[in-house]
Amino acid sequence: MNDMDNPLLDFTGLPRFDRIRPEHVGPAIDELLTQASRALETVTHPDFPPTWTTLSLILDVATERLGRTWSVVSHLSAVADSPALRAAYNEALPRVTAFWTRLGADERLYAKYKAIDAAALNDEQRQAHKNAVRNFVLSGAELAGGDKARFAVIQERQAQVSQKFSENVLDATDAFAYHAREDELAGVPDDVKQAALAAAQADGTAGYKLTLKMPCYLPVMQFARSSALRETLYRAYVTRASDQAPEDARAFDNSALIGETLALRREEAQLLGYQTFAEVSLVPKMAESPAQVVAFLRDLARRARPHAERDVADLREFARNHLQLENPRAWDWPYIGEQLKEARFAFSEQEVKQYFPAPKVLAGLFKIAETLFEVEIRSDSAPVWNPGVEFYRIERSGQLVGQFYLDPAARTGKRGGAWMDDARSRWLRPDTGTLQTPVAYLVCNFSQGVDGKPPRLTHDEVTTLFHEFGHGLHHMLTQVNEHDVSGISGVEWDAVELPSQFMENFCWEWEVLRHMTAHADTGEPLPRALFDKMLAAKNFQSGLQTLRQIEFSLFDMLLHTGHDPAQDFMPLLQQVREEVAVLQPPPWSRAMHTFSHIFAGGYAAGYYSYKWAEVLSADAYAAFEESAGKDGVVNPQTGRKYRQAILEVGGSRPAMESFKAFRGREPSLDALMRHQGMA
Repeated sequence: MNDMDNPLLDFTGLPRFDRIRPEHVGPAIDELLTQASRALETVTHPDFPPTWTTLSLILDVATERLGRTWSVVSHLSAVADSPALRAAYNEALPRVTAFWTRLGADERLYAKYKAIDAAALNDEQRQAHKNAVRNFVLSGAELAGGDKARFAVIQERQAQVSQKFSENVLDATDAFAYHAREDELAGVPDDVKQAALAAAQADGTAGYKLTLKMPCYLPVMQFARSSALRETLYRAYVTRASDQAPEDARAFDNSALIGETLALRREEAQLLGYQTFAEVSLVPKMAESPAQVVAFLRDLARRARPHAERDVADLREFARNHLQLENPRAWDWPYIGEQLKEARFAFSEQEVKQYFPAPKVLAGLFKIAETLFEVEIRSDSAPVWNPGVEFYRIERSGQLVGQFYLDPAARTGKRGGAWMDDARSRWLRPDTGTLQTPVAYLVCNFSQGVDGKPPRLTHDEVTTLFHEFGHGLHHMLTQVNEHDVSGISGVEWDAVELPSQFMENFCWEWEVLRHMTAHADTGEPLPRALFDKMLAAKNFQSGLQTLRQIEFSLFDMLLHTGHDPAQDFMPLLQQVREEVAVLQPPPWSRAMHTFSHIFAGGYAAGYYSYKWAEVLSADAYAAFEESAGKDGVVNPQTGRKYRQAILEVGGSRPAMESFKAFRGREPSLDALMRHQGMA
């Protein structure tokens, strides 16, 4: 196969997803690794001049191509998994990891970067240079001999273990199915039943096929009247990929992988001269130390606890008086919560869902982004990996700003959850002198439409879409020309959720929401009375939800500070739960065995970032509330200031500086507590 026949080596435009096959992966990666290795040897030659421009022209061009192709392969592995692709991905992964490890730890390259005259750089380059020097140290560039070799082995093994963790979660989720009888499904929404019936028919099986994918699992937990059915699904869900799973699913147990991951991380930290992995994790973040994060989480837990205790007392009372449940079990709480919400606020998630057809929501989201950030969003065309994927372009005054793929629906072979990933970064290319515009992937897991109708989204799913789009805007609206600090690149991890969480606020604004609703049957917009009920219910159980996030965050931080990797982590988790949780799961629950954020997703000793960034985003949004007109309409000047101070600068300066440029001061906790009804 020559290069031109391999779509993964075609960089002339967008990825050729319609032509990429698993057999293309190995040869493309071989070729790009050869080119990148050659570039590394060229720039590290003693005679090569140590300037930003010369290094960028040779090395960055070669490594950016490798990164772009690997991003396409990784993306396909997450959204279109198949045995052949999995084999090709896993064959290439160690080699790609080994190259990046070698590059990051190359003392010759490190010396070239240290020799660059920082005074001759512009602000963007200076920030990228500062980050690069720091990353060399964190990548082991100052290690020597056996330590350096061991560091490289650790990186490679971590990448393999993380990938295997993800695969186990996906396979354990895909492997489960429960075929329910119709009489077991009392209370389950019709669209969920229809989808379950269609899934059973597609498999040629009887009954209704229930799975652990969110569009099926969550509504069953919230609405099924049968406690036994809820228990069946709950038990399967919280024991996935663990030693507590049924015998035939033990092959996916992540226990050993978690232990190995923690041991590798501790060893990596010690090689770099740190006591714990949490310390390493925080070097490039806004937070200053693990102790500061733990104090922040405990402070938040203290403030939220009375609210959470009140939430649980309300649930228990309602279960006793209205549902005749004296002693609710873990699988009963979502159902009780939904029933109480319906009784207290006189509406259900299902009623709301009828008003949010996916196309209408999308049009509403685009409208707010267009108004706020002075852009136009239009449909565009590009090769895609699945017929359900859409492609769009963002323009300002007729100029292309960025493009994005939207992959909204859940399906087999696609990882659960929702995320944004960069397909390509904005970069003034040194090889061609042209401006490369950014491209993003936006991925969700919503239900498919049934009977030719478009899918309907729950309000939670609407919020998820706005969240991921916020990440996308951060990536696409950047005006920075240096690719290492443009868009989301180089942004401190605990600030990266600011633009995403910021966008969620609009899902609670009447002026925004009313334009993006139309009843599935009548086409009527969302009634104001129903919106008011939703608003009243907005902070329903916010105390409980806050403590749940803190439980995960505190566990993650303590796991990566004082915990001995050779020991079982379950006692630590129990200790954290006793400290902060007000509801205890059953002893056989193994939720952490599928905690992909920290074991396969880059959030290790960083899960607190969601809460940390919530403080930033609530405070940033308060600026919009303060400047809104009497009719609640957002002030476009505030939108412009936010765009210029936060979105456009990307990672080209510290996040705190960007925040202060927008708000004129440091962030405060007050707005968050107010937004969540806990002020």
